[in-house]
Amino acid sequence: MNKNSKIYIAWHNWLVWSAILRNLEKNWYTNIIYKTSNELDLTDNNQVKYFFNNEVPEYVFLAAAKVWWIIANNNYPADFIYQNLQIQNNVIHNSYINWVKKLLFLWSSCIYPKYCEQPMKEEYLLTWVLEPTNEPYAIAKIAWIKMCQSYNRQYGTNFIACMPTNLYWPRDNFDLTSSHVLPAMIRKFHEAKINWASEVILWWDGSPMREFLYVDDMADACINLMNNFNPTKEQNESGDIFLNIWTGKDITINSLAQTVKNIVWFNWSIAWDTNKPNWTPRKLQDVTKLTNLWWKYQTELEEWIKMSYEWFLNNYKK
Repeated sequence: MNKNSKIYIAWHNWLVWSAILRNLEKNWYTNIIYKTSNELDLTDNNQVKYFFNNEVPEYVFLAAAKVWWIIANNNYPADFIYQNLQIQNNVIHNSYINWVKKLLFLWSSCIYPKYCEQPMKEEYLLTWVLEPTNEPYAIAKIAWIKMCQSYNRQYGTNFIACMPTNLYWPRDNFDLTSSHVLPAMIRKFHEAKINWASEVILWWDGSPMREFLYVDDMADACINLMNNFNPTKEQNESGDIFLNIWTGKDITINSLAQTVKNIVWFNWSIAWDTNKPNWTPRKLQDVTKLTNLWWKYQTELEEWIKMSYEWFLNNYKK
Protein backbone atom coordinates (compact mmCIF):
# COMPACT_ATOMS: atom_id res chain seq x y z
CA MET A 1 0.00 0.00 0.00
CA ASN A 2 1.19 3.51 -0.79
CA LYS A 3 0.66 6.24 1.78
CA ASN A 4 -2.04 7.83 -0.40
CA SER A 5 -3.74 4.56 -1.44
CA LYS A 6 -7.49 4.58 -0.94
CA ILE A 7 -8.16 2.18 1.96
CA TYR A 8 -11.60 1.05 3.10
CA ILE A 9 -12.16 -0.45 6.56
CA ALA A 10 -15.39 -2.45 6.59
CA TRP A 11 -16.14 -2.69 10.29
CA HIS A 12 -18.61 -4.05 12.80
CA ASN A 13 -17.28 -2.80 16.13
CA TRP A 14 -15.06 -0.14 17.59
CA LEU A 15 -12.47 -2.59 18.85
CA VAL A 16 -11.05 -3.94 15.57
CA TRP A 17 -11.86 -0.95 13.38
CA SER A 18 -10.31 1.64 15.66
CA ALA A 19 -7.10 -0.36 16.10
CA ILE A 20 -6.58 -0.71 12.34
CA LEU A 21 -7.41 2.97 11.85
CA ARG A 22 -4.96 4.02 14.59
CA ASN A 23 -2.19 1.97 13.02
CA LEU A 24 -2.79 3.31 9.52
CA GLU A 25 -2.87 6.91 10.73
CA LYS A 26 0.23 6.38 12.87
CA ASN A 27 2.05 5.17 9.76
CA TRP A 28 0.90 8.18 7.69
CA TYR A 29 -1.71 6.55 5.47
CA THR A 30 -3.85 9.52 4.50
CA ASN A 31 -6.71 8.28 2.32
CA ILE A 32 -8.84 6.11 4.62
CA ILE A 33 -12.60 5.64 4.25
CA TYR A 34 -15.12 3.94 6.51
CA LYS A 35 -18.83 3.90 7.21
CA THR A 36 -20.78 2.96 10.31
CA SER A 37 -23.45 0.27 10.05
CA ASN A 38 -26.06 3.06 10.11
CA GLU A 39 -24.40 4.73 7.13
CA LEU A 40 -23.79 1.57 5.11
CA ASP A 41 -25.67 -1.69 5.61
CA LEU A 42 -23.28 -4.37 4.34
CA THR A 43 -26.09 -6.92 4.19
CA ASP A 44 -27.77 -4.81 1.51
CA ASN A 45 -26.13 -5.48 -1.87
CA ASN A 46 -27.57 -2.34 -3.47
CA GLN A 47 -25.96 -0.14 -0.82
CA VAL A 48 -22.65 -1.99 -1.05
CA LYS A 49 -22.64 -1.85 -4.84
CA TYR A 50 -23.33 1.91 -4.81
CA PHE A 51 -20.59 2.48 -2.24
CA PHE A 52 -17.92 0.56 -4.18
CA ASN A 53 -18.92 2.13 -7.51
CA ASN A 54 -18.60 5.62 -6.07
CA GLU A 55 -15.65 5.26 -3.70
CA VAL A 56 -13.59 2.69 -5.68
CA PRO A 57 -11.26 1.67 -2.82
CA GLU A 58 -7.91 0.10 -3.69
CA TYR A 59 -7.51 -1.90 -0.48
CA VAL A 60 -10.15 -3.38 1.82
CA PHE A 61 -9.90 -4.54 5.43
CA LEU A 62 -12.99 -6.70 5.92
CA ALA A 63 -13.54 -6.69 9.69
CA ALA A 64 -17.33 -6.65 9.49
CA ALA A 65 -19.49 -9.47 10.76
CA LYS A 66 -22.45 -10.21 12.95
CA VAL A 67 -20.63 -11.25 16.09
CA TRP A 68 -21.60 -11.55 19.75
CA TRP A 69 -20.76 -13.70 22.73
CA ILE A 70 -21.08 -17.48 22.97
CA ILE A 71 -24.68 -17.64 24.29
CA ALA A 72 -25.94 -15.49 21.43
CA ASN A 73 -24.15 -17.74 18.94
CA ASN A 74 -26.05 -20.68 20.36
CA ASN A 75 -29.44 -18.96 20.62
CA TYR A 76 -29.57 -17.19 17.23
CA PRO A 77 -27.84 -19.54 14.75
CA ALA A 78 -29.98 -18.57 11.76
CA ASP A 79 -29.22 -14.87 12.20
CA PHE A 80 -25.49 -15.51 12.44
CA ILE A 81 -25.14 -17.67 9.35
CA TYR A 82 -27.57 -15.68 7.17
CA GLN A 83 -26.29 -12.18 7.90
CA ASN A 84 -22.61 -13.13 7.80
CA LEU A 85 -23.02 -14.81 4.43
CA GLN A 86 -24.78 -11.70 3.13
CA ILE A 87 -21.91 -9.45 4.25
CA GLN A 88 -19.36 -11.79 2.73
CA ASN A 89 -21.07 -12.09 -0.64
CA ASN A 90 -21.63 -8.36 -0.99
CA VAL A 91 -18.19 -7.09 0.03
CA ILE A 92 -16.06 -9.75 -1.64
CA HIS A 93 -17.95 -9.75 -4.92
CA ASN A 94 -18.06 -5.97 -5.19
CA SER A 95 -14.35 -5.85 -4.39
CA TYR A 96 -13.77 -8.11 -7.38
CA ILE A 97 -16.05 -6.13 -9.69
CA ASN A 98 -14.37 -2.83 -8.78
CA TRP A 99 -10.79 -4.08 -9.17
CA VAL A 100 -9.77 -3.88 -5.52
CA LYS A 101 -6.03 -4.57 -5.46
CA LYS A 102 -6.11 -6.49 -2.20
CA LEU A 103 -8.61 -7.54 0.44
CA LEU A 104 -7.79 -8.78 3.94
CA PHE A 105 -10.55 -10.66 5.72
CA LEU A 106 -10.44 -11.19 9.51
CA TRP A 107 -11.97 -14.35 10.87
CA SER A 108 -12.21 -16.25 14.17
CA SER A 109 -10.59 -19.22 15.91
CA CYS A 110 -14.00 -20.88 16.19
CA ILE A 111 -13.52 -22.21 12.65
CA TYR A 112 -10.99 -24.77 13.87
CA PRO A 113 -12.22 -28.21 15.00
CA LYS A 114 -13.40 -28.45 18.60
CA TYR A 115 -10.76 -31.02 19.53
CA CYS A 116 -8.06 -29.77 17.23
CA GLU A 117 -4.46 -30.89 17.55
CA GLN A 118 -2.37 -28.31 19.41
CA PRO A 119 -0.91 -25.94 18.46
CA MET A 120 -3.45 -25.39 15.69
CA LYS A 121 -1.89 -24.99 12.26
CA GLU A 122 -3.69 -23.39 9.34
CA GLU A 123 -3.86 -26.72 7.51
CA TYR A 124 -5.97 -28.24 10.32
CA LEU A 125 -9.01 -26.38 9.01
CA LEU A 126 -11.91 -28.74 8.19
CA THR A 127 -10.19 -31.83 9.61
CA TRP A 128 -12.80 -32.57 12.29
CA VAL A 129 -16.14 -31.43 13.76
CA LEU A 130 -16.73 -27.86 14.98
CA GLU A 131 -17.87 -26.66 18.39
CA PRO A 132 -21.68 -27.17 18.14
CA THR A 133 -22.65 -23.98 20.02
CA ASN A 134 -21.17 -21.68 17.37
CA GLU A 135 -21.16 -23.94 14.31
CA PRO A 136 -23.38 -21.69 12.10
CA TYR A 137 -21.11 -18.69 12.76
CA ALA A 138 -18.02 -20.81 12.10
CA ILE A 139 -19.40 -22.24 8.87
CA ALA A 140 -20.11 -18.73 7.60
CA LYS A 141 -16.52 -17.76 8.36
CA ILE A 142 -15.13 -20.86 6.65
CA ALA A 143 -17.23 -19.98 3.60
CA TRP A 144 -15.56 -16.54 3.57
CA ILE A 145 -12.11 -18.17 3.34
CA LYS A 146 -13.21 -20.50 0.57
CA MET A 147 -14.81 -17.62 -1.28
CA CYS A 148 -11.56 -15.62 -1.16
CA GLN A 149 -9.65 -18.68 -2.37
CA SER A 150 -12.14 -19.30 -5.18
CA TYR A 151 -12.00 -15.72 -6.43
CA ASN A 152 -8.22 -15.83 -6.40
CA ARG A 153 -8.21 -19.03 -8.45
CA GLN A 154 -10.86 -18.02 -10.95
CA TYR A 155 -10.33 -14.28 -11.29
CA GLY A 156 -6.75 -13.71 -10.19
CA THR A 157 -7.70 -11.49 -7.25
CA ASN A 158 -5.46 -11.02 -4.22
CA PHE A 159 -7.84 -11.78 -1.35
CA ILE A 160 -6.28 -13.08 1.87
CA ALA A 161 -7.44 -13.87 5.40
CA CYS A 162 -6.08 -13.81 8.92
CA MET A 163 -7.30 -15.16 12.21
CA PRO A 164 -6.70 -13.06 15.33
CA THR A 165 -7.01 -14.68 18.74
CA ASN A 166 -9.13 -13.29 21.59
CA LEU A 167 -8.69 -9.53 21.35
CA TYR A 168 -8.79 -7.07 24.21
CA TRP A 169 -7.91 -3.50 24.96
CA PRO A 170 -8.41 -1.10 27.89
CA ARG A 171 -11.68 0.39 26.59
CA ASP A 172 -13.44 -2.95 26.35
CA ASN A 173 -17.05 -3.96 26.93
CA PHE A 174 -17.51 -4.57 30.68
CA ASP A 175 -21.24 -5.37 30.55
CA LEU A 176 -21.62 -8.69 32.36
CA THR A 177 -24.46 -9.76 30.08
CA SER A 178 -22.42 -9.48 26.89
CA SER A 179 -18.71 -9.13 27.65
CA HIS A 180 -15.96 -11.64 27.00
CA VAL A 181 -14.00 -13.45 29.68
CA LEU A 182 -11.32 -10.90 30.59
CA PRO A 183 -13.42 -7.71 31.02
CA ALA A 184 -16.06 -9.81 32.81
CA MET A 185 -13.43 -11.01 35.28
CA ILE A 186 -12.13 -7.49 35.87
CA ARG A 187 -15.59 -6.20 36.69
CA LYS A 188 -16.55 -9.19 38.85
CA PHE A 189 -13.40 -8.99 40.97
CA HIS A 190 -13.65 -5.22 41.32
CA GLU A 191 -17.29 -5.26 42.39
CA ALA A 192 -16.61 -8.12 44.79
CA LYS A 193 -13.79 -6.07 46.33
CA ILE A 194 -15.77 -2.87 46.84
CA ASN A 195 -18.79 -4.81 48.14
CA TRP A 196 -16.68 -6.88 50.56
CA ALA A 197 -17.85 -10.16 48.99
CA SER A 198 -16.25 -13.35 50.31
CA GLU A 199 -15.86 -14.95 46.87
CA VAL A 200 -16.14 -14.45 43.13
CA ILE A 201 -18.07 -17.05 41.12
CA LEU A 202 -16.73 -17.73 37.63
CA TRP A 203 -17.90 -19.98 34.81
CA TRP A 204 -16.44 -23.36 33.92
CA ASP A 205 -13.94 -25.20 36.11
CA GLY A 206 -10.90 -23.09 35.26
CA SER A 207 -9.21 -25.73 33.11
CA PRO A 208 -9.81 -24.43 29.53
CA MET A 209 -6.78 -22.74 28.01
CA ARG A 210 -7.05 -19.54 26.00
CA GLU A 211 -4.73 -17.17 24.23
CA PHE A 212 -5.04 -13.38 24.27
CA LEU A 213 -3.69 -10.60 22.08
CA TYR A 214 -3.63 -6.83 22.53
CA VAL A 215 -5.74 -5.30 19.77
CA ASP A 216 -3.08 -2.83 18.62
CA ASP A 217 -0.68 -5.72 18.09
CA MET A 218 -3.36 -7.38 15.96
CA ALA A 219 -3.69 -4.25 13.83
CA ASP A 220 0.07 -4.10 13.33
CA ALA A 221 0.03 -7.69 12.09
CA CYS A 222 -2.83 -6.93 9.67
CA ILE A 223 -0.93 -4.05 8.05
CA ASN A 224 2.11 -6.31 7.82
CA LEU A 225 0.07 -8.97 5.99
CA MET A 226 -1.52 -6.45 3.67
CA ASN A 227 1.92 -5.22 2.65
CA ASN A 228 3.89 -8.46 2.65
CA PHE A 229 1.73 -11.56 2.18
CA ASN A 230 0.78 -12.37 -1.42
CA PRO A 231 -0.26 -16.00 -1.99
CA THR A 232 1.37 -17.84 -4.87
CA LYS A 233 -0.60 -19.80 -7.47
CA GLU A 234 0.19 -22.98 -5.55
CA GLN A 235 -1.08 -21.46 -2.29
CA ASN A 236 -4.31 -20.38 -3.94
CA GLU A 237 -4.81 -23.87 -5.28
CA SER A 238 -4.24 -25.48 -1.89
CA GLY A 239 -6.23 -22.89 0.06
CA ASP A 240 -3.17 -21.65 1.91
CA ILE A 241 -4.28 -18.01 1.86
CA PHE A 242 -4.70 -17.33 5.57
CA LEU A 243 -2.49 -16.99 8.62
CA ASN A 244 -2.94 -17.15 12.38
CA ILE A 245 -2.35 -13.92 14.31
CA TRP A 246 -1.56 -15.12 17.80
CA THR A 247 1.10 -14.90 20.47
CA GLY A 248 1.88 -18.61 20.48
CA LYS A 249 1.33 -18.67 24.28
CA ASP A 250 -1.83 -19.61 26.17
CA ILE A 251 -3.00 -19.61 29.77
CA THR A 252 -5.62 -21.54 31.75
CA ILE A 253 -8.76 -19.67 32.74
CA ASN A 254 -7.83 -20.38 36.36
CA SER A 255 -4.39 -18.76 35.94
CA LEU A 256 -6.00 -15.81 34.18
CA ALA A 257 -8.43 -15.42 37.08
CA GLN A 258 -5.57 -15.49 39.59
CA THR A 259 -3.73 -12.80 37.61
CA VAL A 260 -6.80 -10.55 37.48
CA LYS A 261 -7.48 -11.19 41.16
CA ASN A 262 -3.97 -10.03 42.08
CA ILE A 263 -4.12 -6.93 39.88
CA VAL A 264 -7.49 -5.92 41.31
CA TRP A 265 -6.29 -6.67 44.88
CA PHE A 266 -9.20 -8.96 45.71
CA ASN A 267 -8.12 -10.97 48.76
CA TRP A 268 -10.79 -13.64 49.02
CA SER A 269 -11.62 -16.88 47.21
CA ILE A 270 -12.67 -17.95 43.70
CA ALA A 271 -15.55 -20.40 43.20
CA TRP A 272 -16.26 -22.18 39.91
CA ASP A 273 -19.76 -22.75 38.55
CA THR A 274 -19.20 -26.17 37.00
CA ASN A 275 -22.80 -26.30 35.76
CA LYS A 276 -21.63 -24.01 32.97
CA PRO A 277 -19.94 -25.80 30.02
CA ASN A 278 -16.20 -25.56 29.41
CA TRP A 279 -16.63 -25.54 25.60
CA THR A 280 -13.44 -26.06 23.60
CA PRO A 281 -10.70 -27.21 26.01
CA ARG A 282 -7.77 -25.49 24.30
CA LYS A 283 -7.08 -23.04 21.46
CA LEU A 284 -3.35 -22.61 20.99
CA GLN A 285 -2.37 -21.43 17.52
CA ASP A 286 0.77 -22.18 15.56
CA VAL A 287 2.33 -18.86 14.50
CA THR A 288 5.17 -20.17 12.33
CA LYS A 289 3.90 -18.60 9.11
CA LEU A 290 3.44 -15.19 10.68
CA THR A 291 6.86 -15.39 12.35
CA ASN A 292 8.39 -16.09 8.94
CA LEU A 293 7.09 -12.66 7.88
CA TRP A 294 9.19 -11.13 10.67
CA TRP A 295 6.28 -10.18 12.90
CA LYS A 296 5.92 -10.70 16.66
CA TYR A 297 3.50 -9.31 19.21
CA GLN A 298 4.77 -6.58 21.56
CA THR A 299 2.37 -6.34 24.53
CA GLU A 300 2.42 -8.95 27.29
CA LEU A 301 -0.82 -10.15 28.88
CA GLU A 302 -0.30 -8.85 32.41
CA GLU A 303 0.73 -5.43 31.08
CA TRP A 304 -2.52 -4.78 29.31
CA ILE A 305 -4.67 -6.31 32.05
CA LYS A 306 -3.23 -3.55 34.23
CA MET A 307 -4.05 -0.99 31.52
CA SER A 308 -7.59 -2.36 31.24
CA TYR A 309 -8.16 -2.18 34.97
CA GLU A 310 -6.82 1.36 35.14
CA TRP A 311 -9.21 2.44 32.38
CA PHE A 312 -12.07 0.59 34.09
CA LEU A 313 -11.42 2.40 37.38
CA ASN A 314 -11.47 5.78 35.64
CA ASN A 315 -14.70 5.01 33.79
CA TYR A 316 -16.54 2.62 36.12
CA LYS A 317 -19.35 4.98 37.09
CA LYS A 318 -19.99 5.80 33.42
